[in-house]
Amino acid sequence: MALLIHMLACAFGLGSWVAVNGLWVELPLIVNTLPEGWELPSYLTVIIQLANLGPLLVTLMHKLCPGRLKEHVVIYSILSIGVLSCFLLAFFWDETTVVAGEPHSTAFFIITFFLSLVDCTSSVTFLPFMMQLPAKYITTYFIGEGLSGLVPALVALAQGVGMAKCVNASQSSGNHTDNGDLQTQYLPPNFSTEVFFFCLAAMMCVSLAAFCALHRLPRMLELSSENLVPDTVASVCSGLDNPGAETDGEGVKHQDEGTGQSKSLLAKPKHTVYQLTFIYFLVVWVNAATNGLLPSVQTYSCMPYGNLAYHLSAALASVANPVACIIAMFFPNRSLVLLGILGLLGTGFGSYNMAMAAMSPCPLLQSSAVGQAIIVLSWVFFTGSMCYVKVMVGVILRDRSHSALVWCGAAAQLGSLVGSVTMFPLVNVYKLFESGDFCNTKCPM
Repeated sequence: MALLIHMLACAFGLGSWVAVNGLWVELPLIVNTLPEGWELPSYLTVIIQLANLGPLLVTLMHKLCPGRLKEHVVIYSILSIGVLSCFLLAFFWDETTVVAGEPHSTAFFIITFFLSLVDCTSSVTFLPFMMQLPAKYITTYFIGEGLSGLVPALVALAQGVGMAKCVNASQSSGNHTDNGDLQTQYLPPNFSTEVFFFCLAAMMCVSLAAFCALHRLPRMLELSSENLVPDTVASVCSGLDNPGAETDGEGVKHQDEGTGQSKSLLAKPKHTVYQLTFIYFLVVWVNAATNGLLPSVQTYSCMPYGNLAYHLSAALASVANPVACIIAMFFPNRSLVLLGILGLLGTGFGSYNMAMAAMSPCPLLQSSAVGQAIIVLSWVFFTGSMCYVKVMVGVILRDRSHSALVWCGAAAQLGSLVGSVTMFPLVNVYKLFESGDFCNTKCPM
């Protein structure tokens, strides 16, 4: 029974962010088709921020009407919306409508909003539901949450990317006269975008089925059997959640000496005002960079190097995220000096990515394999280092107090919002970043 619950918890966690992560890794194929082109990621960052309306409403319901909102009903609803949205996306992702005289991917944006609503709302509903189970299953849930970034990336790597070739425009239109005009044509990938979205729908179905099973399992038997064996993980987590808590009754007298040392180890960490200011600054900056500033211009930093470079950057960066979380799990380091160094290192890689985007369509080493390798590695190390900092800062604030963790979430949302809102006008209104064409862009040697 325990193994079954572990598998269900992992499958349930898979549905947390699989849809949004899937959209990001599929962008290298989508941007070549939709009319927004290279500006598309900047639209997605804003849409995802707007979808935070979901968790805001859930939080308000818990505050204003405590006990009235049924978590299992909300989870059933959002997972069902996620499954339906993935299926609709497979059929309508490339449908466009004319808005203000220009074609826009209206269907894609609307469906993306609902998918983002599902994933954002999962942050405030999935984990509270998992708290009903023993602590060891929560660890398995987090593994599934990490797989929500890893699995779509692996599927995207298996899909490949359509390689570009240059053909004479007159010949492609049936006219055999050679006028020297070249047109970029992309060869099809191993399987289509529609198939990829059906794969996302299948993952959402797996998550929904796992939740149905978890919700209907006779958990009382499982919980009673768990109480027969001391759960080390649960006791540690209990101590972290309430570091100063003491046990009433005679057990205290017998365990005072034995547990005195462990209580001192679990005591609430002390940080100065300057250290706390630095920690919250890290939260704001890391989330602004990873959720707003850099994703908005990833096309401009990668596409000049070719579709393959963009494909590998998006997919491998998505893999780097759960890998960094695993590293943080097994090799945690709470040193603020180290986290500051890693933050600076990630900022350095991010600055290189931003510089290449600003130089688009003619970045450094554009026609070189070395340039392609550097931009891919830069995106991977940027994502990995920033993710490690994000996880460890969350651990530090979790151990401090519940309110500190709440403020951490608020600071993360503030950073993401500021990053997205800052980049959207720069990309779409002021046109500070310039797109190019694989065949017709001429760059100086």
